[in-house]
Amino acid sequence: SIPHIRRFYGKPVEQTDDIDFDRSLPVTQPMHVIACRITAENPEMEFQPTSGTIHHLNFRSTPQVWGYFSVSSNGGVHQFADSQFGHLFATGKTREESRRNMVQALKELTIQGEIRTTVEYLGRILETKDFVENQVSTNWLEGIMRSNIISD
Repeated sequence: SIPHIRRFYGKPVEQTDDIDFDRSLPVTQPMHVIACRITAENPEMEFQPTSGTIHHLNFRSTPQVWGYFSVSSNGGVHQFADSQFGHLFATGKTREESRRNMVQALKELTIQGEIRTTVEYLGRILETKDFVENQVSTNWLEGIMRSNIISD
């Protein structure tokens, strides 16, 4: 009875009846999605991975934004582990609505501890004029990173 899966298959969230995945088709809705990888990396040091204890991690999913994390408060990121420890997904009827939802989610995400994260950096990228106007590419992002236009 996972609410997101039930909603995905057009089933009432409050019910617990079985879903026949072989015969049920997902309900698709026109929407935009923006995803952000939450990593233990230092944007000021060319995204060098960081490690250490996470003392506090707080994120609240909403119908427009959901996320998952592989660590929790009092957990940590090991020095030999992949630096990614979370993902956020924001939806909206338009790209702009999805973008605004993600910016708000990043502002409300709290991670405190011995690690550095890319959370604030991601928020600033989403607020740039080029990103808002959808004038971006992987080359654009590499240029942003090289030129250090966005810094803490």
